[in-house]
Amino acid sequence: MNAKRRFVIHEHHARNLHFDLRLEIGGVLKSWAVPKGVSLNPHHKRLAIEVPDHSLSYIDYEGTIAEGKYGAGRVVVWDNGDYQADGDALEQLENGRLNFIFHGKKLRGSFSLVRMKDRKGQWLVIKNRDEFADSNWELETVLPVNP
Repeated sequence: MNAKRRFVIHEHHARNLHFDLRLEIGGVLKSWAVPKGVSLNPHHKRLAIEVPDHSLSYIDYEGTIAEGKYGAGRVVVWDNGDYQADGDALEQLENGRLNFIFHGKKLRGSFSLVRMKDRKGQWLVIKNRDEFADSNWELETVLPVNP
């Protein structure tokens, strides 16, 4: 395993609630929008849509993005911590599969981020079977979800 790097998952109450997965790689936060959030259930294969990189300063961001701006809405940290990639993270991403271990407050254990064939910018986040896998796991938001 490589050295630990930071990660954050933002709960983003924009037009549609989604979660932003951000991994510290190569001096930036590589980022994906995950509509249903990352799961500890290995049966859940969560769609992750690649979005532009964010600066490292965004790792602790919480606040409200103003109406009329891209991503307008409330942003809070849903989970954060360190992660370890199984090898060179940037090289793995370029090859279409990143294997890593989360050391977060909510998410722990082994995960894979896998690029979908013939779907530009679309990936799957998958919880691998380990002692942290939970087939009864349910997502809980930090903020109330507006109807």
